[in-house]
Amino acid sequence: MTEDSPEEAREAPRARSRQRKQMLLRLDPAVHDALARWASDELRSANAQIEFLLRRALAEAGRLPGGAAPIPRRGRPPKAAPEPPGEE
Repeated sequence: MTEDSPEEAREAPRARSRQRKQMLLRLDPAVHDALARWASDELRSANAQIEFLLRRALAEAGRLPGGAAPIPRRGRPPKAAPEPPGEE
């Protein structure tokens, strides 16, 4: 766990609760390998796969908080549509 910096400690509790949290997770190597393969098949990182699975399990159990922010989208932003010629 990490301690809050002085700047973070001064933030409003609501703003601080919206920050992404870090945690250490110890896994059996075989479980990690299986998870990494599954994540690769789904075009996700192992971290994103774990979050996806945890959110799904929480939702199925009726325990996903209503205020939980959606999983941030990763990757490149969509390309802007090219302007039609002659309209400058």
